[in-house]
Amino acid sequence: MQINQTYRWLLASFASLALLASTALAHGVAEGDKGYIQEITGVHLLPFVYLGAKHMFTGYDHILFLLGVIFFLYKLKDIGIYVSLFAIGHSTTMLAGVYFGTNINGFLIDAIIGLSVVYKALDNIGAFQRWFGFQPNTKIATLVFGLFHGFGLATKIKEYEISKDGLIPNMLAFNVGVEIGQLLALGAILIAMSYWRRTGSFMRHAYTANVLMMIAGFMLVGYQLTGYFVLN
Repeated sequence: MQINQTYRWLLASFASLALLASTALAHGVAEGDKGYIQEITGVHLLPFVYLGAKHMFTGYDHILFLLGVIFFLYKLKDIGIYVSLFAIGHSTTMLAGVYFGTNINGFLIDAIIGLSVVYKALDNIGAFQRWFGFQPNTKIATLVFGLFHGFGLATKIKEYEISKDGLIPNMLAFNVGVEIGQLLALGAILIAMSYWRRTGSFMRHAYTANVLMMIAGFMLVGYQLTGYFVLN
């Protein structure tokens, strides 16, 4: 049977995300940004807002997870609740991890983040109900995985030994940037999803899209575990 244009588009989109995610190693910070973070001291609010927004908007693991979270959400109220839970979790551990320090291995955290994408894809296709006969609490899961996403970023920021001078305001500004980036990414996802949902292909290919999302998540897990065993 001939694969139609929508299916090809889905396959290409998720394959591209997976490849980009693997090269970015999920929470990696660009070399130029790394040098900037290491060199500056004092309060620099706007630059850190920019860095936070840039990280979130280009964080493919975040984008994949958010896509999974809102995939079957149609009401703005529901979307707001889930995105807020993710933001609370992400912000809490990012700020706490940087301020108090964290010795958690970044590769292992990022592997768990990859599993969060796998979890959401499986949840979207109803795998837990079919396999185990129960449905995990999706709100709690979103909050918990948000905590891991925040730890993932904190581990990378700690590696760059950011100056203690101005740390709290800079991290708060960074977090504001992360939320701005999240809103921008979410807006782009919702626009694309709104057009797709109006077509007859949405329900036909929703299962395939989530399977591809799950594969991308497993690829993230594989790359991070490889990094853990090879580079540690």
